[in-house]
Amino acid sequence: MPRSSTVPRTDHVSRTLARDRLGVPAVVFFVMSAAAPLTVVAGVVPTGFAVTGITGIPLAFLVVGAVLVLFSVGYVTMARHVAHAGAFSAYVARGLGRPLGVGAAWMALLAYNCLQTGLYGAIGAAAGPLLGEWFGVRLPWWLVAFVAWALVAALGVLRVDVNGTVLAVLMVAEVAVILVFDAADLLRPAHGVIRFDTLSVDNLLAPGLGAVLALAVLGFVGFESAAVFSEESRDPRRTVPIATYTSVLLIAGLYAVSAWAMTVAAGPDEVVDLSRERGPEIVFSLASAQLGGAAADVGHALFLTSVLAAMISFHNTTARYAFALGREGVLPRRLGETWRRTGAPAVGSLLQSGFGIVVIAVYAYAGWDPLVQLFFWAGTGGGYGVLLLVTLTSVAVIIFFRREPRGESCWRRAGAPVLASAALLVITYLATAHIDVLLGVPPGHWLRYAVPGAYAAVALAGVVWGLVLRFARPQIYVRIGLGAKAATSTLGLNIPQPRRSAEHSRGTGRVVR
Repeated sequence: MPRSSTVPRTDHVSRTLARDRLGVPAVVFFVMSAAAPLTVVAGVVPTGFAVTGITGIPLAFLVVGAVLVLFSVGYVTMARHVAHAGAFSAYVARGLGRPLGVGAAWMALLAYNCLQTGLYGAIGAAAGPLLGEWFGVRLPWWLVAFVAWALVAALGVLRVDVNGTVLAVLMVAEVAVILVFDAADLLRPAHGVIRFDTLSVDNLLAPGLGAVLALAVLGFVGFESAAVFSEESRDPRRTVPIATYTSVLLIAGLYAVSAWAMTVAAGPDEVVDLSRERGPEIVFSLASAQLGGAAADVGHALFLTSVLAAMISFHNTTARYAFALGREGVLPRRLGETWRRTGAPAVGSLLQSGFGIVVIAVYAYAGWDPLVQLFFWAGTGGGYGVLLLVTLTSVAVIIFFRREPRGESCWRRAGAPVLASAALLVITYLATAHIDVLLGVPPGHWLRYAVPGAYAAVALAGVVWGLVLRFARPQIYVRIGLGAKAATSTLGLNIPQPRRSAEHSRGTGRVVR
């Protein structure tokens, strides 16, 4: 009998991600690529020196790293009990209630789309002048961005371990050049003396501290993505914690050493003025003074691959959030399909690619600045959104384990999460208060209010949609936060009544929120 057109093509699609594809190294490469170390060292660090005038930035990276290690204690403990491709949204849903979980999911989609699409502006603006200098070819930024978009779009529908292999090659080269540049800086200190002034607390505790800490947090964005790949990891209970801790410690150490080495080569008293004068080029000019002009060319080339690696990583993260929401029915179910041949969330990946090409086309047609108005504004806005999600998730972890200790120690379910939440709330407040500094705009600029307002509006819309699902489509509402279980839990679930209902799927008798 011929197959009806209404029957799903189960030989081509699945509603689960491919399992056992990623080990610890592969997940670390995804996380490190999202953090884009060379982009941060060449971009965020000089910007921090130039904008704030504070030389204690190396210490700021260590402080923020310590806070994120504390956050990771509860985060990875939660990951052992809730494996989910939309980690933030699932943890918030399980801790603070399903409506807030939907709000967090929509915030995550906005944040990661901003981060991913903003990078098209960076690679286009950075590659254009370099191609002209190296090959005498002048290409418009949007053409370079389109080539990068095509590569990322193609990789997005391939096996996740193929993406991991590509990221491994790019990341090893990127970290290697950073370490070589750091060594060159330390071998040629300003005035012939290696100084440690910038590691002093006195050089951090100064007016503008809030902006410095917020900038430092932006440099770590991506560290949280290990949990996003938990469903595709080998032994996720082991892989996610090791990958998360390893990534945070490596990122903190690399940034702190690189920022300190920059101050050694430039001089602690001169680094602010040089950063204002040269901008991101300070990293390459300091290294070339010791290594020669070829080293600067290699650094510029690897800066481009750093941006490309971050684009690949964020594309995969964004596609998996869309997939997770589609699988649970919060968004159209087609988003919750994977291509059986590769196990990739193909529909979510293609949707993200479609959004990316629209952004490139709009910016190219309007003639907007790809570096400032796309990369800097969208990237900073996306990083701010991730900070909001990290803070919200930290609070959610506390509430979840207060209701369900799950046999975890007091330190893992309460001690570390409480300390992390307190620190993150302070940093989030400081980031919001100084967001004009982060965005590089005057205090009264419309972006000062638009960025926090956009996340508030998206979160509110998500909460409202979650409440609509609770009353109008309870069979979908009850699956929110279940992850892979949502694909098979079509029967046997207790559907919550409009006001109060007990959830007995685990025999806990908890009230569905």
